[in-house]
Amino acid sequence: MNADSRSPSSPRNDIFLSAGVYLQSSAVALLFGLAGCTAVGPQYTRPDVAQPQAFRFQESEARDLANVAWWKQFNDPVLDGLIDEALRNNRDLRVAAARVEEFIGRVTTTRSQGLPQLGYGASGARDRISERLDTSIAGIPNPQTTYQAFLSASWEIDLWGRIRRLSEAARADLLATEEARRGVVLSLVSSVAIAYIVLRDLDKQLEISRRTVRTREEAVKLFDLRFKGGVVSQVEMAQVISEYEAAVTAVPSAERAIAQAENGLAVLLGRNPGPILRGKTIDELNLPAVPAGLPSDLLERRPDIRQAEQNLIAANARIGAARALYYPTISLTGLFGTASAALGNLFSGPARMWSYAGSLSGPIFTGGSIEGAVAQAEAQQKQLLATYERTIQNAFREVDDALVDQVKTRERLAAQGRQVAALRDYARLARLRYEGGYTSYLEVLDAERSLFNVELGYAQTQADLFSSLVNVYKAMGGGWVDEAENLSPRPMVDTRREPLLFP
Repeated sequence: MNADSRSPSSPRNDIFLSAGVYLQSSAVALLFGLAGCTAVGPQYTRPDVAQPQAFRFQESEARDLANVAWWKQFNDPVLDGLIDEALRNNRDLRVAAARVEEFIGRVTTTRSQGLPQLGYGASGARDRISERLDTSIAGIPNPQTTYQAFLSASWEIDLWGRIRRLSEAARADLLATEEARRGVVLSLVSSVAIAYIVLRDLDKQLEISRRTVRTREEAVKLFDLRFKGGVVSQVEMAQVISEYEAAVTAVPSAERAIAQAENGLAVLLGRNPGPILRGKTIDELNLPAVPAGLPSDLLERRPDIRQAEQNLIAANARIGAARALYYPTISLTGLFGTASAALGNLFSGPARMWSYAGSLSGPIFTGGSIEGAVAQAEAQQKQLLATYERTIQNAFREVDDALVDQVKTRERLAAQGRQVAALRDYARLARLRYEGGYTSYLEVLDAERSLFNVELGYAQTQADLFSSLVNVYKAMGGGWVDEAENLSPRPMVDTRREPLLFP
């Protein structure tokens, strides 16, 4: 070999050097390209689910109201304020928002595995070896001082898509957690509305009980005078007192239920247990309209269905991540830095050091570890597929149940209203007959007892009708959740708009 061929500046070496750089850059570009287009494992497609063409009990006058703040249809500003307070302060919502932030961090951590990792380091050391040791290298200072400063880089080339599948699964887990948070919003608004309706119903029952107590107290006083005058018997006197005490018993029962309902609603609002401000009576509240919708709408409306689908997407992606373990792992590492025995010379040219390397490793025999991981991932995907289908079927059932509930509750309320009117006439006529001497007071007591019970039942059915309509909106889901969550605690990163997490 001549001197020209050995010279670093020779044209021939320049050609070889250029060719080497070109091949290295081409290889890196090829790896980047392969890493971006290959991913083992099944691609997700939404499963086909048998859906009914329409709900059985959908009313003809139903309106497309699933995307509006339906609670405002009650036309009670106090209820509106309570729902706003709950959305701002409820602790379960804060937990759900923080959990979304946790999964945002998981997505970032998982995706970082597919990016080059850069690091730095520095060290200084002073060593002395024993002079009694037989060393074959002469001239080494003893003790010896060394200084180092370096930058390091490593990159696992995701050639088979393992990291991308894990990132896909992490992203789906995040979206599922976000849908779970939306589900908390949905449940919270519905729970506050129903709790307020129940509270106003109990208020009305207490009012009916107190009014009945006053009426029967007057009857007791009247009969006491008549009994002392020998006009009525002791049997009739005992019957009047018994009915009075029955009405008195209903008052503390209603007061206890009211206090417990207030405490439950206060906790939903994020408060300590205590009294709740009232607005309109249950008789003054407006009935919301029945929302319209098709069964297919639930796949996009209901947070629980969307959450179940994201869980299925995550499980599907993990199958690919598990299968990628069969293939070799390719990694690139590099280091650039300086080392010197004198700190002043650490950054001089001769102190420079560098290295780069590539590695390939793959499994030959794992004792069934990879097979087990793939089987586990596939089994989990099957479980979550069945869960997704069951969630959809359960959603159809809940909507149909809520629709039939409000239809039949309307019918029951109308019948009870007619019964209340008839019993009021019966009680009035029975009292007139008694005062005219045509019947005993037993008939009056029977009429008033029946009227009292039916009035309480009518108030309960009123609450049931309002609650059934709330449950229709809850079962339908819809864009009203977006309206509500604008008032609720949100994650630090908006999962609907963050481009890094959701390209």
